[in-house]
Amino acid sequence: MKYIESKKNDEIKQLKKLSATKNIRKTGTYMIEGFHLVREADQYDQDFVKLLVTEKYTEDRLVKKYHDIAVSISEDVANELSETKTPQGIFAVIKVKTVDDFKKFSGKWVMLDDVQDPGNVGTIVRTADAAGYDGVITSLDTADFYQPKVQRSMQGSQFHLPIYRMDINQAISLAKKSQLKIYGSEVNNQAKPYNELAKTDEFALIMGNEAHGITQDVLNETDENIYIPILGKAESLNVAVAAGVLMYGLQSL
Repeated sequence: MKYIESKKNDEIKQLKKLSATKNIRKTGTYMIEGFHLVREADQYDQDFVKLLVTEKYTEDRLVKKYHDIAVSISEDVANELSETKTPQGIFAVIKVKTVDDFKKFSGKWVMLDDVQDPGNVGTIVRTADAAGYDGVITSLDTADFYQPKVQRSMQGSQFHLPIYRMDINQAISLAKKSQLKIYGSEVNNQAKPYNELAKTDEFALIMGNEAHGITQDVLNETDENIYIPILGKAESLNVAVAAGVLMYGLQSL
């Protein structure tokens, strides 16, 4: 198995660039790290391009499975590649999946209208997975789900359900053609309390930007704008928390 000792190695320099969205899009690959994520990627048939491991993983099943593309790296290299303070010493480079054939919605979906914080995006995807939703749409200005921080926050849920990145208005149009109800979330008590909606199993829930909420042109396209009643003195909820309340709440109507 090939061994790379120096963090100044040209191959390592190129891999380090995969933390930037523009390079992910340019190369069609992205990198994940940590044993749990790498194992989940393998279990859910992601297309591995390269597997990099420190010495403690060289006899692992994954290395044996991907021996043709496995590379042994030093601790220095692992520290250079890692986005965490305590790297586990295992990384995988994976091909980005194309979504050109996306044509129709069915079931329950979450749409993110310019949600910026990687932790919020990852948490919403993970919650959608836990709540049994059918997929997630992220707008073009939402934090890219291939970013390392988003990948870590999703904790493997990115391999369990489809995530598509597209213009939010295009997504709404497709959802309407598929006969889904469109719900926009608002911090506005003039909207309808979410627990007063009629029961449906076919809908899209839109969550907005942390600071500004959903844009007005998107709100104008919804079937109903909903809010979570605030019972205490807080002005609002974190968008990921609000998404969790709504995702589970809309299912239990």
